Amino acid sequence: MSVFLVPDALAGERVDVVASRVSGYSRSKIDAILAAGGVLVDGHPAAKGSQRVGAGAMLEIVDDLAPAPLRVEPREASGLRIVHEDPDIVVVDKPVGVAAHPSLGWEGPSVVEHLAHLGVPVATSGAAERQGIVQRLDVGTSGLMVVAKSELAYSVLKQAFRQRTVDKTYHALVQGHPDPFSGTIEAPIGRHPGHEWKMAVLDGGRHSVTHYDTLEAHRAATLVEVHLETGRTHQIRVHMAAIGHPCVGDPLYGSDPVLARRLGLERQWLHAVRLGFVHPTSGEPVVFTSPYPEDLAHALEIVRDEH
Repeated sequence: MSVFLVPDALAGERVDVVASRVSGYSRSKIDAILAAGGVLVDGHPAAKGSQRVGAGAMLEIVDDLAPAPLRVEPREASGLRIVHEDPDIVVVDKPVGVAAHPSLGWEGPSVVEHLAHLGVPVATSGAAERQGIVQRLDVGTSGLMVVAKSELAYSVLKQAFRQRTVDKTYHALVQGHPDPFSGTIEAPIGRHPGHEWKMAVLDGGRHSVTHYDTLEAHRAATLVEVHLETGRTHQIRVHMAAIGHPCVGDPLYGSDPVLARRLGLERQWLHAVRLGFVHPTSGEPVVFTSPYPEDLAHALEIVRDEH
């Protein structure tokens, strides 16, 4: 068992967030320990992850209830395409329905498992199931991801993402017409207090900045280009919903299901179209691009044809 006192800086935060921060365990591992009753606040099991804790509270984490480390089993991810590979990095075009890496509760394929299936070696830094992963895309978001193959690449790319020097460009089809057509959304994001798998704009959340520009405005929806200054979970989806224009096909964040059905969409219209960074060993700038997948392209054509 590990025992911690909640520091002043984390006063008022959710117990799952605090437990992860002070222990160094991943959120998924803390969630599993919580479910087994292994996180105690002042001697009492935490009722749920959203419980708030005060400064100085005693937090006990029963380590032996932690789940066994996830294993990476070679597994093909249909539709995943390698865009670029060299001794230090591999850039992939991830289809919808594929996770970045294995996680508790996810039974589908992942980028890490697909690379193992292909025999592509990755850096050994990070948790076993996340080795080589320096960025992530949601399961329901398609597009470009870079994975580190060498330890040097892992370290350099991690720092680049931390320092926000990576160009992460997305295209999103959002409902209605954003006003203004170009702008910046700066609003803190944290885990939704009433929903374990949802994020929200919250006081006390993590600093988050999204820049968007309109590419095409249509009757029912607007195609925007998005540049992320930060990289929070569900950031684009949360921020666009916060200004009243959720991604089309994203019911978790308030999109219209009737519009999604009309466009034949079964997931949010969001695609990582461009990824640019300084190569970790050559020092040269590199840029990779990805075309729209068939389902997104089809939906966009329907929107364009509606007048």
